[in-house]
Amino acid sequence: MATKPLAPGAVIGILGGGQLGRMIALAAAPLGLKTHVYCPDPDSPAFEVATAHTVAAYEDEAALAAFRDKVDVVTYEFENVPAATAKAVSAKTPLFPDARALETTQDRLTEKTFLRKLGLPVPDFAAVDDRDGLAAALAAIGRPAVLKTRRFGYDGKGQILIREGLAVDQALAAMGGQPAILEAFVPFRAECSVIAARGRSGEFRAYDVVENRHENHILRSSHVPAAIRRETASAAFEIAKKIADALNYVGVLGVELFVVDGPAGERVLVNEIAPRVHNSGHWTIEGAATSQFEQHVRAIAGWPLGSTKARGEVTMTNLLGAEANRWREALAENGASLHLYGKGDPKPGRKMGHVTRVKTAG
Repeated sequence: MATKPLAPGAVIGILGGGQLGRMIALAAAPLGLKTHVYCPDPDSPAFEVATAHTVAAYEDEAALAAFRDKVDVVTYEFENVPAATAKAVSAKTPLFPDARALETTQDRLTEKTFLRKLGLPVPDFAAVDDRDGLAAALAAIGRPAVLKTRRFGYDGKGQILIREGLAVDQALAAMGGQPAILEAFVPFRAECSVIAARGRSGEFRAYDVVENRHENHILRSSHVPAAIRRETASAAFEIAKKIADALNYVGVLGVELFVVDGPAGERVLVNEIAPRVHNSGHWTIEGAATSQFEQHVRAIAGWPLGSTKARGEVTMTNLLGAEANRWREALAENGASLHLYGKGDPKPGRKMGHVTRVKTAG
């Protein structure tokens, strides 16, 4: 669907009302753009900063039609938007990234197959539909291996590590009957990500490679620059560009990578694609010339992309659960920038906010 670049005063529709939608709305406002957030959760933190919002189910066709007619372009802040919702919205209003990006990344098997067809390095994998399929996949890939649900897994949910001695039936039971994928276990040295943007014209820009540290499968901190070789970073950028071009992508995406050492030296394997702004890109708000959120707004609006230059050495630390209660400490720290997401219940492991620290040269 051809569409003209947005003009100031236009309205961006956002599917999803979490912290990512909140930060997209905050980035749109200084550019003179309005936002309308659609989410079934009446307590969505993005509602607090958006111009307008709709509380309705993603399956509510009448509410979706009314929302669609009030906005000039639609984006989303999470990749599990129902396919029917994306189809209903994009029938009359431009959707960026488009439905193909959603379809490709919502299913791990579809995603890994897409990456392999592009000739990109990925861990060995196999589809698992039943007990015999898991036994065959383990025979081909070996142990240890990771069994994952094909859809709806995040922050370590929906997966189990299969080591020697773990029964096939026990591993399969952990999937709860859902279609699954078996992936080879990767003995990585580091986990990294590339946050990149592609505009409507095909313009592409990437931020410095981010090195990420996880605890209990949840992102704890991100650091820029990553401790990898320049050639490795270049390879990571090329991977991100190849993915974005192949999907005719518009917007910001995150490409999660494993850094592994081998006989041929340091290299990267693609773990996952996130078709949206990404937690490991939060450092860009204070740490880069253009934040990932402004960059996403620019891309979907049809505007020129901004500079991705880092302002120095940057560390972003997530505030999980009750850690957000220590907000006074962050405010008292010189050089620390505090972001709280406006969520109510600080459950253990829940991302309540983050703190960014920028160390400039000199």
